[in-house]
Amino acid sequence: MGARILVVDDDSFVQTVIADVLTAHGHEVRTAADGATALASAILQPPDLVISDVMMPGMDGWAFVRRVRSHPLLAFVPFIFLSSLSSICDVLRGFRLGADDYLPKPFTPGDLMERVTHALQRRSTIEDDARWLLAPHDADEPPNGVRGSLAVVGLSSLLVLLDLEKKGGTLELTRSSPHERCRLLICEGRVFQVHIDVGPVLTDADVVYYLLGWSLGSFEFHPSSAVVDDVIGCSTTGLLMEAARRADEGVVPTGAPAHAPDDDL
Repeated sequence: MGARILVVDDDSFVQTVIADVLTAHGHEVRTAADGATALASAILQPPDLVISDVMMPGMDGWAFVRRVRSHPLLAFVPFIFLSSLSSICDVLRGFRLGADDYLPKPFTPGDLMERVTHALQRRSTIEDDARWLLAPHDADEPPNGVRGSLAVVGLSSLLVLLDLEKKGGTLELTRSSPHERCRLLICEGRVFQVHIDVGPVLTDADVVYYLLGWSLGSFEFHPSSAVVDDVIGCSTTGLLMEAARRADEGVVPTGAPAHAPDDDL
């Protein structure tokens, strides 16, 4: 059975070309000409995959992917940019805003299907893996919490899932280059407090915005019912939207390195 794929491009010819390639492989295709229309369509009927151009009227691809990644219904939907903007800066911007892949135009049908297949296979396991990690396990298992890689389950997906599941506890994030370690105190699914044990001098929500820029590292979640003061005072969606806006505008939190390298590259 094919996937439901939403194709977003203001060029009707490009829409047709992509749709023909996808439908020939058994996928169901919906189309939209701009981000606002695509977002409304995606919320009404979440797709299995989004393929989007960047340069579009109204809500462009950058704004569209930010809205997709901050919406609980769409947080785990794989997202591929397909754009003539192909500089390294554009590609990195796409990944930092939450895209799973970036395919430059012009493209071949083979290239497109390879990216589509990979995105569907990779993302199909992420939500299941994350839910398994956060789910209660057998009583005889050691109470050491659950661990994972941010390269597999990103922080934005973790925060959305914690919010959906209304989990409470401590989420510890670590990376090795540079060596940094931070803790997020979660109550009723939301981030109430954040603490940097090793790393730049940041406080409150700025820590969350900084951590959402990590593409590599590890996490460890320890469930707890402890209640702490809500220092952040913001919803998960609000945090993700503001972090995406800052990333899009190149805003670096005061005290954070201007170019924080990813670990173990």
